Amino acid sequence: MARTKAEFDHVKELIREGLSDSRIALLTGIPQPTVRGWRHREQPPGRPSHHFSWRVLDEYAYCHLLGCYLGDGTVAHPSRNGWELRLYCDQRYADITDEIRAAAILTFPDARPTTFASSTGAAAVVRISHRGIAQAFPQHGTGRKHLRRIVLSDWQIDLSHREPEALIRGLIHSDGCRVENRFRTKLPSGRVAEYLYTRYFFSNLSEDIRQIFIDHCALLEIRVTQSNPRNLSVSHRDSVAILEQIVGPKT
Repeated sequence: MARTKAEFDHVKELIREGLSDSRIALLTGIPQPTVRGWRHREQPPGRPSHHFSWRVLDEYAYCHLLGCYLGDGTVAHPSRNGWELRLYCDQRYADITDEIRAAAILTFPDARPTTFASSTGAAAVVRISHRGIAQAFPQHGTGRKHLRRIVLSDWQIDLSHREPEALIRGLIHSDGCRVENRFRTKLPSGRVAEYLYTRYFFSNLSEDIRQIFIDHCALLEIRVTQSNPRNLSVSHRDSVAILEQIVGPKT
């Protein structure tokens, strides 16, 4: 739902009083991720201008593409009238590359993505040129994403909260992995039993992007733990089962 200037002003007043994001969310009924985003912005909420006649036509496709961009994508303005989105995919997973291309077509139906090999040959780069890219991905800016603030706009939060599976799928497809761990243990009977369990990891240098992953997993009751300063893991059985439905093995 669209938020009003009055709600924004109320939240900013509570922030100035020193209240935490969780306390403000409890008092106002405004989701905590929205409160967190408003803490770092000066202007009241508002939908982006449709100056370039761009709008979200397929919410799932857009949220998947947003996850891929946040994980391993760049936005550039190579010419006066053009914007370019580049999404980097592992060459080993052709199906994921095809899925990203399909999401790009649904998000920018009057553009045609191209794919080329990166300079190292390790990545397949999906490139989309469209004048609406800056509007679609307002997180673009100078420098690497982990060196600047990354906060979702209000309208992006509205969309991603309706399609958290799509955003999580895009984040893991770009900057995550699924692994199967095997271990052996000796039982009291003397028999050696072997067990296999699946884990998911999401790795990103940006604390903001890691928090976006955590927030959207929380919407689906997926437990996330911090493995080290840049890695998040999901290993709880029920949480892994949810990710198996959302993501599954990469192909």
